[in-house]
Amino acid sequence: MDRNEIGVGLIGYGLGGRAFHAPYIVATPGMALRAVVSRDTAKVRSDLPAMRVVPTVEALLAEPAIDLVVVSSPDLLHAEHALAAIRAGKHVLVDKPFATTFADARRVAAEAVTRGRLLTVFHNRRWDADFLTLRRLIRDGILGEIAHVESHFDRWRPVPAATWKEARDGGSWLDLGPHLVDQALQLFGTPSGISADIATLREGSLATDYFNVVLRYPHRRVVLRSSKLAADHSLRFAVHGTRGSWIKHGVDPQESATVAGHMPGGDWGRDPIEGKFTDANGVSNAVANDRGDYRLFWAALAAAIRGEGANPVPASEALAVMEILETALCGS
Repeated sequence: MDRNEIGVGLIGYGLGGRAFHAPYIVATPGMALRAVVSRDTAKVRSDLPAMRVVPTVEALLAEPAIDLVVVSSPDLLHAEHALAAIRAGKHVLVDKPFATTFADARRVAAEAVTRGRLLTVFHNRRWDADFLTLRRLIRDGILGEIAHVESHFDRWRPVPAATWKEARDGGSWLDLGPHLVDQALQLFGTPSGISADIATLREGSLATDYFNVVLRYPHRRVVLRSSKLAADHSLRFAVHGTRGSWIKHGVDPQESATVAGHMPGGDWGRDPIEGKFTDANGVSNAVANDRGDYRLFWAALAAAIRGEGANPVPASEALAVMEILETALCGS
């Protein structure tokens, strides 16, 4: 065992642990995945044959060779598990949502400061190909002053699945909303107001499955939308500015690649579905996508733990996302 490596412990091996965390930890130079908390040893070892699987969070936190704990448990346990890991002297990465309440997220952030531990939240969609492309178009002034943005994460899931995720507190707003809110705050900062329509539209659904949330800025509106009753769910972004519009269909391919069992590496994160820019004269052209790469988050996190770089998602930024999420829930 190389003690110069950052030893990582993973809490949970559902979709998050299996597709968004374990493959990237394994692929990150200087990191070593040393243990996973799971009740399903066979599932973990089907992907990671030699992995140490422990039955409890307490057992994981007792491991002296673990420096970073990744919390990928159900939402309601995020704050509890993050606090326990920080108090055990570990650095912590919490999957989104940071917590189920703004108050709990603040407690976790305060504890990390008190204990001098690095705390970050997994807002990986900052490294999506489509988002990076949009950020470039805005930065380079291609679209002019942005007036209207629609950011979609739609699905076609007309029958609710019998899983905890379909009954989670906050429903799809706390599931998909964190991605869209974080991206909006990264591009445009804190809005001056919020209007929220968050609803349950599917028969038999135990949690909200639709949202249309408008972030109001003085001369801009940013609309965050998701429905699980969208048979045509290809639209990702529609952005309109004083110099033209950019329309993007299709989602970043990194999630589907890891779900399919591909390990990050090589020609990773290339989105083949190009967006279309239409200028003020009505002339349209395809826009090549920037390359998405979640590995950049993990490399930055490793550097931050070693004291060689900045936290890729500081707790203060994740708290700003949580405040918007909770404000929308209270006002819907």
